[in-house]
Amino acid sequence: MDSGHPCIRRGFRLQWEEAQQAHVLLYPEGMVKLNASAGAILSRCDGARSVPEIIAELEQQYACTGLEPEVRAFLNLATEQRWLQWA
Repeated sequence: MDSGHPCIRRGFRLQWEEAQQAHVLLYPEGMVKLNASAGAILSRCDGARSVPEIIAELEQQYACTGLEPEVRAFLNLATEQRWLQWA
């Protein structure tokens, strides 16, 4: 996972939904409303950033350390759900 660059899988679209005050992941069969953490992580999955870069950006944005286990767990879940592909 460290050598890859995650990006939203083709057929899915991440967007901010003002009415719900949340990021949502849209796909042909429906929509997933994301919590704030999931939205923050997925918004960085652009195929250009590596996992360590995503973690570093989040830790800097939220002025904390130790996010790596949670970020990796979510990326694994998002990959299992087929929301992400890896470049």
